[in-house]
Amino acid sequence: MYKYNLYSGKKGFLRGISITNKLILINVFFYFVSLIALSIYGEKFFLDNLVLTPSLILSGKNLWTILTSMFLHIQFFHIFANMFSLFFIGNFLEKIIGKKRFLLVYLISGLIGGIFFVLSGMIFNDNLPGIGASGAIFGILGTLAILVPYSKIYLIVGPLILIFLGAVLNIFVPTNLLSFFNLVINILIIMMIFSIFSFNPSVRRFAVPLELPMWLLPIVAIIPLVIVGFFVNLPIGNSAHIGGLIAGIFYGVYLKNKFPRKTKMIRKYFK
Repeated sequence: MYKYNLYSGKKGFLRGISITNKLILINVFFYFVSLIALSIYGEKFFLDNLVLTPSLILSGKNLWTILTSMFLHIQFFHIFANMFSLFFIGNFLEKIIGKKRFLLVYLISGLIGGIFFVLSGMIFNDNLPGIGASGAIFGILGTLAILVPYSKIYLIVGPLILIFLGAVLNIFVPTNLLSFFNLVINILIIMMIFSIFSFNPSVRRFAVPLELPMWLLPIVAIIPLVIVGFFVNLPIGNSAHIGGLIAGIFYGVYLKNKFPRKTKMIRKYFK
């Protein structure tokens, strides 16, 4: 007797979704969980148990936060910018190297980024906590920079300028006006990001797009912010970005050496 499975031809809700998009859904889910945890348990619980704090890690406490911090965001703009970037470059890399390897790059880069963040806190005596998927995203960039270095991509410069402006305003603008200016800056950044999709070239220029080869993008995205960080206290964990980028570069080199013919074909295709 043949047992016929009535549901054999049906797929689960998430089976047809890429790993990249699943990671985006996970990050968005934990974004709302974070907001709920903050409102119910307060900031102390959130900082003590979920956020990556260098001093706690160095004392052997809350080691799990190296992982949990990768999936946490508090500000809407933070998660919006990260998930926007992840959607495009993540799906691109996933199609090139496959789901399993992509997930490996994402997780390892995020973890290495967290370790760099902790070591940076120890070296510079900075115990500010950190959260976000940026280390993992820079790991994706690092792998792409090795596999498809001459593929063209746009860096949206406008939001970076506004982030720097927001940091400067935090120093000089009175506290009672600061929330208003930050709201305006966040709205402008979101408008810039969406303007890049316009068919009107004049509208796209509002985002100040800069076309770059893939190998140059992570350098341009990190170095200026590192230099500015020496003079202005930016709310950006550059050490995590650098750690994730290094991890991604090493994995890209590994793939290039293991599959020389395939990577050579991919590089030629995405010139």
